[in-house]
Amino acid sequence: MTRIAFSAEDNLGLDGQMSGHFGRCPYFTLVDVEDGKVEKVTVVENPFYNNHQPGQVPAFIHSQNVNVMIAGGMGPMAINLFNSNGIEVVTGYMGTVKNVLEAYLKGEAKGASGCGHDDHDHEHHHHGHGQGFTH
Repeated sequence: MTRIAFSAEDNLGLDGQMSGHFGRCPYFTLVDVEDGKVEKVTVVENPFYNNHQPGQVPAFIHSQNVNVMIAGGMGPMAINLFNSNGIEVVTGYMGTVKNVLEAYLKGEAKGASGCGHDDHDHEHHHHGHGQGFTH
């Protein structure tokens, strides 16, 4: 069983929209997956929404027994905290939770060490990587 957490803008579960900001999202959608199939979907409120200190949200996610954290964006400190707890981080994906989950299960959504989409041949622009963009 793998538990995947998604930063979410709403409490609609798989139909919900991904949030661009990991620490400042109002909800987390937790999806339990077994053999590539969704077993259970749980939505939890972010207890630190709009009022978090560095490290609090990763600790909360870790307390939810999460294996993979998927968010639109995340700072390097949070990524390091997750990695030190053995939690894989995937960033740079937006859309519905369901679409991002499907991309992850197909192996299309990659970890946050790179940009996560380097196996495409089209030209694309990276936003937030070394351009003075701050979270």
